[in-house]
Amino acid sequence: MTGQDRKTFEVIFEGTGISSGKMRNDIHVEWPTMKESFDLATDEGPFHGGDGTAPPPLALFTAALTGCLMTQIRAFSKRLKVNIGTVEVKARLHWKGEQLGNEPYETSPVGFDLDIDLDSTASQEDQHRLIAAAKKGCFIETTLMQGLAVGHRLKIEDTWQDA
Repeated sequence: MTGQDRKTFEVIFEGTGISSGKMRNDIHVEWPTMKESFDLATDEGPFHGGDGTAPPPLALFTAALTGCLMTQIRAFSKRLKVNIGTVEVKARLHWKGEQLGNEPYETSPVGFDLDIDLDSTASQEDQHRLIAAAKKGCFIETTLMQGLAVGHRLKIEDTWQDA
């Protein structure tokens, strides 16, 4: 940043999930710095032994990635002075799974693709500049690009152990 002060900030979300059905999970998410909270649910269909009372986690993940990028496109279009109208993003998130006999299956990502259609009269250069900024500003996309390890702990009696 030339001639400007660099600002830093932290974004922290906290969630607590409770199993509440065959495969249903009720999840309370808090955004403490903004004093906001959200109640979400996930469930699986009959394939996984659930009742399909809420979207499966991968549907929420797809919506979160798609919505994150769309939000940044619209927010940054104002900051970068790139005029846009309607934004349409088509997402394709692809995984593969492998299972041996009746053992739990293992999964791995194949690829995530986001097709962006902007209703804009802005130059191609400005549209590319906007998308580049939005990609860097989308918390979910930048997390995926980092390959961040997820820490897990398991409560055994009254002690938390790395899992």
